[in-house]
Amino acid sequence: MTEKNESVNSQTDNEEQVNSYNEEEHEDKITEDQESQEQSSEDLNESSDELNDDQEHENDEPSKDIDPKDEEIQKLKDEVKENEDKYLRLYAEFENYKRRLQKENQTMKKYQSQSVLTDILPTIDNIERALQIEGEDEQFKSLQKGVKMVHESLLKALEDNGLEVIKTEGENFDPNYHQAVMQDDNPEFEANQITQELQTGYKLKDRVLRPSMVKVNQ
Repeated sequence: MTEKNESVNSQTDNEEQVNSYNEEEHEDKITEDQESQEQSSEDLNESSDELNDDQEHENDEPSKDIDPKDEEIQKLKDEVKENEDKYLRLYAEFENYKRRLQKENQTMKKYQSQSVLTDILPTIDNIERALQIEGEDEQFKSLQKGVKMVHESLLKALEDNGLEVIKTEGENFDPNYHQAVMQDDNPEFEANQITQELQTGYKLKDRVLRPSMVKVNQ
C-alpha cells in the first residue's frame, strides 16, 4: 500500500515538473514573440525614416540644381505678362479717350449753331418790337406786312437749325425755362401759372439759350 502511494506521489511530482516546464517554455515563447514584434516595429520605423529622408533629399535636389534655361524661360514669361498688362491698360485708356472725343464731337455738332443763334436773338427782339407798333397808313401797313414776313422767314430758318420758342402763357412756371419778373393776381389763372410773357425765351434742342421773362400768378 505504501509502495503504491509512493508511486502515485512520484507520478504526481513528475506531472507537476512537466507542467512547470511547459509553463516556463510558454512564457519564454511569449517573451520572444514580444521582443520580435518590438524589433520589427523598430525596423519598420527606421525604414520609414530612411524613406522620408530619401524623399526630402530628392525634393531638395531640384532646388539646388535649377536649369538656367528654365530660369530664362520663366523670366521671359514674366516680361510677356507685364507687357501684356501694360498693353491692356493703354488700350483701355485709348478706348476711353475715343469715346470721350466722340461724345464731345457729337455735342459740338449738336450745338454748333448756338453762338450764331445767341447773337441773332437781339435782332429778333427788335423785329418783334417793330411789329408791335400800330399805324393806319396804308404805306405803314404794307411795310409792317413786309417786316412780318421777314420775321417769319427768319424764325423758320432758325427753327430748321434747332431753335425753339419756349412756351409761356398758360404754362406752369418752370425756373429751368422761365424767369419771373412780376407777380399777378388773375382769377382766370391758377396759382403758379404764367399770365403774360414779357420777353420771348429760346432754347437750342434741350439747352436754354435765353429764359422767357414772364409774369406769374400768385
